Amino acid sequence: MTVYNFGSINADYFYQVPHIPSPGETLAATGLDQGLGGKGANQSVAMVQAGADLVHLGAVGRDGDWLLERLVSLGVADDAIARLPCASGHAIITVAADGENAITIYSGANTAMSEAQLTEWLLPVREGDWLVMQNETAHQRHAARLARSQGARVVYSAAPFEAKAAVEVLPFVNILCMNEQEAKALQQALRISSMASLGLDGMLITYGAKGAVYHDFSADQLFEVSGIPVTPVDTTGAGDTFCGYFIGRLSLGEDPQTALTCANRAAALKVMRPGTADAIPSLQEVMDFGG
Repeated sequence: MTVYNFGSINADYFYQVPHIPSPGETLAATGLDQGLGGKGANQSVAMVQAGADLVHLGAVGRDGDWLLERLVSLGVADDAIARLPCASGHAIITVAADGENAITIYSGANTAMSEAQLTEWLLPVREGDWLVMQNETAHQRHAARLARSQGARVVYSAAPFEAKAAVEVLPFVNILCMNEQEAKALQQALRISSMASLGLDGMLITYGAKGAVYHDFSADQLFEVSGIPVTPVDTTGAGDTFCGYFIGRLSLGEDPQTALTCANRAAALKVMRPGTADAIPSLQEVMDFGG
């Protein structure tokens, strides 16, 4: 089974600071790094590391050669990535001394790809395949509807959270991935008392250092993992690592509890390292990590 990830590709610029600046505060950074990121790229790298058969669907701009080189070096093929005559997406990531972050995103090429191009790339999707999406690209409803009509399972990471975007794709989503704050925001936006009423097959909710839960609505089961105590260096991309590993292992036929445990270890390893896609651990590292 193939996992098609329609997702963003960003250049991540990391600024190390003593603390996250308050509104109106000017703060001198103590360091600057650059790396591959974007929720889509992060999740693709995580799914490849988890062992999934993956195709990344996305776009970079005229400045994106080095982004493609990094993706390929991390095991993600660039056959279905468009090169567009605009700037690539990028993110300004402020990382505090305690590992917490604040992120500003410019979408660039991520939202400039045509619907026709996306349709062409989704033509090979068959029953049993997976489509994974995040809220950093355009044409999400079209992609989800088309993939579902072709028999794929659709996974949606509702981040960065926007209620309108989530509502548009939810009718076509099998599995929803969110953090605690996003889940609360969606529940308030929809004015529902229970997520079970959405008609999903399942929903993954991550709780940061506290762990995660997976609600398997189709089987009426709840799976949980507690957070693994680690000293965080950089929490950027931890949720993407968790989601990518979890879906990657599910696509290989692993049961939800085993996939959840694997994803939990991967995310714990990620936060102990600076960076995003480049810092996502290999499956061997995850297996060796006792947690």
